[in-house]
Amino acid sequence: MLLQLLTIARNAFVESVRQPVLLLLVLLSGLFQVFNTWNTGFAMSNTDSGQLVGDNKLLLDVGMGTIFVIGTLLAGFIATAVMSREIENKTVLTVVSKPVSRHTLVLGKYLGVATALFGAVVVMLIFLMLALRHGVMSTTADELDGPVLAFALGSVALAVAIGGWCNFFYGWNFAQTAMTLLVPFIFVAFFLVMLFDKHWKVQPILKDFNFQVFLASASLGMAILVLAAVATAASTRLGQVMTIVVCLGVFVMALLSNHLVGRHVFTNQPIGAISNIKFEDPEKAFNEPGQVTTFTLEHPTNTPPKVNDRFLYSPSPGGFPMANDEAETFVGDIREANDVMGPAAPSSIVVMEADRQTIKVRATGATPLAIARLPERGDFVFNRSTDVNKPALVAWVAVPNMQLFWLLDAVTQNRMIPIRYIVFVAFYAMCQIGAFLSLGVILFQRRDVG
Repeated sequence: MLLQLLTIARNAFVESVRQPVLLLLVLLSGLFQVFNTWNTGFAMSNTDSGQLVGDNKLLLDVGMGTIFVIGTLLAGFIATAVMSREIENKTVLTVVSKPVSRHTLVLGKYLGVATALFGAVVVMLIFLMLALRHGVMSTTADELDGPVLAFALGSVALAVAIGGWCNFFYGWNFAQTAMTLLVPFIFVAFFLVMLFDKHWKVQPILKDFNFQVFLASASLGMAILVLAAVATAASTRLGQVMTIVVCLGVFVMALLSNHLVGRHVFTNQPIGAISNIKFEDPEKAFNEPGQVTTFTLEHPTNTPPKVNDRFLYSPSPGGFPMANDEAETFVGDIREANDVMGPAAPSSIVVMEADRQTIKVRATGATPLAIARLPERGDFVFNRSTDVNKPALVAWVAVPNMQLFWLLDAVTQNRMIPIRYIVFVAFYAMCQIGAFLSLGVILFQRRDVG
């Protein structure tokens, strides 16, 4: 079975890279990144700190959006070419008539499509990183980045020229040859660009490498692989046009998943957002009973917490995840816990004083409170645990959520992307891919291909 799977995947990969639309859209993505360096010189922020500064924030936003849309289109086009077209032309009969199971065929087709699509996405993301290295051309007086222009354009021109040469003299497929060469060529070009600064002086190779942008790009690549699984499943029953329509439909619905479903999953009403924090002792805050902390809200609230109310905080206005919610271990009345600090007293954070904009809290209990992290500016404040709508949660998990893969805000707002979050996104992507491929197998099992 493994040999059959790899053989089908290899054939699907070769057929995918031979599609002219693959090379065309990848080169079009590079051309768009060139245009983006010209037309994104009107960002609303002039901040000089963070992962990206000034106009480059808008450049990253538009550039990643470009790759997302083109990747979605590629998934639909390529999956249709290797699956739906074979069914329509009856060539799939030569495979299913042999002792090859249909689920092996679907999985092999996906692996071939995903490998070709992965190579295309890598090239497009390197185009984006090269554009970020060049920077936005805010005025005609801005200096061009010589290494970016020389090595990036040179790698593309060389791959296309060799592809044309081999096609003319040896009859090789032009799209396949050019695309196959473009992947290693663009990697070499990126390495050489990182080796030189704008004035062709040798520099440390990681000086201009933005690791956070790399993580955001990796997450975006996983989202496109999920869309490839959607396209593969749809192509088992639909033609090219409808497969592309389904991909775009899932793409749009997945972007709106948080609004359509997610906002109904977690229910809580924030008191306000934190603008300033004053610790008595930051090292002991929330770790020793009696420690007092004062919070200032960004705006006056109409519903200030009451004395002895619980104090909870979360990075999300929906109240999930809570950084210090101990709802399961919170026993008895909190008012009693403030007066009796015995061995059984629960650990929590309670309100001492509060007005419309200032909240003073203290840690209570016999043991340190288990918290994910200390509160930060921008966190939302709550006085009760978040309610969970379980049916909505099931639907939210089942429907693809592209916002999980979209890490642009973390980069532009100078928030570090934890590696554990990338691991979580990868696991989520694998679950979504498995679910859609299973759906594709179910749809293909009863498909009449005779």
